[in-house]
Amino acid sequence: MNNFSTLVFFVTAFIYLFHISLASIVSTGDFNKDFPVITWSPNHVNTSADGHTRSLIFDKESGSGIASNDTYLFGQFDMKIKLIPGNSAGTVVAFYLTSYQPNRDEVDFEFLGNVPGKPYTLQTNVYVDGLDDREQRINLWFDPTQDFHTYSILWNLHQIVFMVDRVPIRTYRNHADKGAKYPRWQPMGLQLSIWNGETWATDGGKTKIDWSKAPFIASLGDYTIDACVWKGNARFCRGESENNWWNKEKFSTLTWTQRRLFKWVRKYHLTYDYCMDNQRFQNNLPIECSLPKY
Repeated sequence: MNNFSTLVFFVTAFIYLFHISLASIVSTGDFNKDFPVITWSPNHVNTSADGHTRSLIFDKESGSGIASNDTYLFGQFDMKIKLIPGNSAGTVVAFYLTSYQPNRDEVDFEFLGNVPGKPYTLQTNVYVDGLDDREQRINLWFDPTQDFHTYSILWNLHQIVFMVDRVPIRTYRNHADKGAKYPRWQPMGLQLSIWNGETWATDGGKTKIDWSKAPFIASLGDYTIDACVWKGNARFCRGESENNWWNKEKFSTLTWTQRRLFKWVRKYHLTYDYCMDNQRFQNNLPIECSLPKY
């Protein structure tokens, strides 16, 4: 290799590493900076003076929603949420990644309100290339209205892991080589919203919203976005580096401890899994249902 070729090689390598370092972000912790977009009803969104907490309000007039400033391709997203206290039947609080495309990819947490004394239901869903029908539901093992709890999405080249207080409640693996669709090309933005789901959210729509309990308020606290910011070139986000830690081999599957917790959730708290709904799919379950979960 001559001197010019050597120089070109090192300059190219430096530019690549520089772009990798720019691509990754650790969030500021300020909702005003990381979630400046009010997608729905600004007068129903309240933010603390320091920007570290925010509340989403829902009443007869409107729900509300916010969105991240950036879009991302892989990373981990943690959000502390305290859900609507009291009678929250018919309400939905959502925390999700979405690609904003007609054939969208999306990774959802949806918290389905309930009447006092009955458990909150947490529904997760995955859209790939515009197709969903991948719902799972669990009953939370604590009262999510009494305090903040951390809800997390780990999304990398190998798997998506939904976590509650670091407990893995669901995985969705990359089995694209076996014909299962996996969200790996479209960057996604992070959104939160609160809205009216009374036609389906509680008891299949039988229990409606009690408007005498309005306004309904979901509180958002500390959060972390540790992800690859989309800059138009997927290879910067798909590479394995110190900054893109989520793509490393150690995060390609669940650890043994995580597997034990995952099995515990499925045994004691799972209430619905699309992969067990033969009637819905007429005994033709999606291909990923027969493939390993970790």
